[in-house]
Amino acid sequence: MLSFRLMGHKYQIGQVVHYRPSIRFSAAPGIYTITKKLPVERDARLAYRIKSAAETFERTADESELTLP
Repeated sequence: MLSFRLMGHKYQIGQVVHYRPSIRFSAAPGIYTITKKLPVERDARLAYRIKSAAETFERTADESELTLP
């Protein structure tokens, strides 16, 4: 899992991504903008804060839930 730490985040702040939540009904899938890269957790998961234009709040998403539109 150390390789994730060496690779770094795949997406950049301001980049537009498609969000597909892994947990059903947790959030609406769709187009979001990366607002922040989150620090690497102990389990080596890469995560981000994302924001949809249709919502007034941000969400947290794992990198595995994001793709380019």
